[in-house]
Amino acid sequence: MTAPDRPAPTSAPRHPAAPLSRRLLAMVYESLLLAGVVAVGFLTPHLLIGALLHRLASPGILWTHLFLLLALYFLWFWLHGGQTLAMKTWRLRLEDARGRPVTPFQGMIRYLVAWPSALLGVGLLWSLFDRDRQFLHDRLAGTRIVALPR
Repeated sequence: MTAPDRPAPTSAPRHPAAPLSRRLLAMVYESLLLAGVVAVGFLTPHLLIGALLHRLASPGILWTHLFLLLALYFLWFWLHGGQTLAMKTWRLRLEDARGRPVTPFQGMIRYLVAWPSALLGVGLLWSLFDRDRQFLHDRLAGTRIVALPR
């Protein structure tokens, strides 16, 4: 006797791509949260150094510190669950194009490309013409932001 035909195993359910409006609102909320991150992780150490040692860091050191602080924030959350604090609130998650967690390489590429993409607005404008409405930095990093169910 042969075993009955079993259905082929299905892959994990894919979540739909997050709407552009929701991603933009999450970005606004993220900027508010980042104000607190920057106040604690960036301003506080430099204010203490200035007050106690009467020294100011050079602009290069300040920019490097800010860049690394934000990299630590974003990469930590993207690589540990795929959600920053704002993304959790807006029920969004970052994943690779196949629905898997992002790799450290993808996270770093996304972070590096997001700076010019977001600051210059090119990556945001790109989403208006992209077939999947992705930001340029997501397209280049092989990532996407998905909407999670309630």
